[in-house]
Amino acid sequence: MTAHQIESLFIGLAAILVLGRVLGAAARRLGQPPVVGEFLAGLLVGPTLFGGAVADFLFPADIRPLLTALAHLGLALFMFVIGYELDLALLRGKERIAASVSLCSVLLPFGLGALLAVYLSRSHPTDNRTGFILFLGAAMSVTAFPVLARILADSGLGRTRVGGIALASAAVDDIVAWSLLAVVVTVSGGGAQWTTLLAPVYLAVMFLVVRPGLRRLFDERRGRGQITADRLIVVLGGLMLSCWAAEWLGVHFVFGAFLFGVVMPRTTSERVRAQVVDRFEYLSRLLLLPAFFVVAGLQVDLSRTDLRALGELALVLLAAISGKFLGAYAASRANRVPPLQSAVLATLMNTRGLTEIVILTVGLQLGVLTPDLYALMVVMALITTAMTGPLLHLLKRRAGGAQALGSYADGPPARPPADDPAPARTAPRATTRRQAP
Repeated sequence: MTAHQIESLFIGLAAILVLGRVLGAAARRLGQPPVVGEFLAGLLVGPTLFGGAVADFLFPADIRPLLTALAHLGLALFMFVIGYELDLALLRGKERIAASVSLCSVLLPFGLGALLAVYLSRSHPTDNRTGFILFLGAAMSVTAFPVLARILADSGLGRTRVGGIALASAAVDDIVAWSLLAVVVTVSGGGAQWTTLLAPVYLAVMFLVVRPGLRRLFDERRGRGQITADRLIVVLGGLMLSCWAAEWLGVHFVFGAFLFGVVMPRTTSERVRAQVVDRFEYLSRLLLLPAFFVVAGLQVDLSRTDLRALGELALVLLAAISGKFLGAYAASRANRVPPLQSAVLATLMNTRGLTEIVILTVGLQLGVLTPDLYALMVVMALITTAMTGPLLHLLKRRAGGAQALGSYADGPPARPPADDPAPARTAPRATTRRQAP
């Protein structure tokens, strides 16, 4: 690196820190998840405004590969935390309703997204039409578990029955959506065919070798509930190797990071889990993920948006919102959840946040999405995330407050189903301990 590149890199990183912090705090004051403001920071410095002059000044072309590398590292740490925070214990007592809500809120938007992709493929041609159709359906199906958890905590619904169902459904949604996306990436030509055939071997090694090894590593009788530097190095090294293996298999490194988080032992104490997550998330949350937002924002150009693009955006929003809302609402009503609580659940399942932007970035890197359609899908992700807070506020006013809205947690309906789940006793750690992206 030249001296000029080093100077430009440090200036750019300082700008990322300031913009991400200021706009994230502004979004929080407006009742929005910080991820909305942080990604707007990426849009503001991108080519949408001033013809990209701000981006060229703060992030010259010769340092953008370095920012991309930092963004990828932040993405790997983020996906690891998502996998580690995915607690299937949330499903206990809610298996049937969570599975039905999740599947309906995945299948319906997937179908609508696939139908929309058939129409959009004429104006956004790609080399792999089948991959494009499947990818757009998968992108419509995602729910952002971290953002949903934070919204529940902020709205006072984290300890209610409807909040517990939402978290359990989002956990199942994460598993289904990421598994579906892995298949779509493979179909879209993300890697060589013969290496992809080794994916079952990779899964077997992760669950039969790596998982027991990590369980022994975090045995509390050895570490006395403390996380040492040696243990963290083992976890970090394993995470990097898992990302490498997934990328080599052609399934994209984000799946390797997510899977490594999934196989982390859940039998450790809450203190141990908090230490691991905090240490991995702190730097990522402050610097690396904002770098990812900037890199993603630099690829969004809305300055050329015309009437045709606005029409396509309207169709994207219609498919995304109606698919998620109607699917979750119908499934919850089928399980005899009252209408108002069903509307709350459907609204929560429509939250997409950073998880959606991660998926869209994968599609852009694979060439499945064109830059123009990527920009429209990013706008959809921001709108569906931003609308959740105001909609919940309206529903709370209609119900007479958060306690009234969550009153279904304190007692079952007049004719509860046989497997009517009990209210969540405590909110998940992610909803109270930290600021989820």
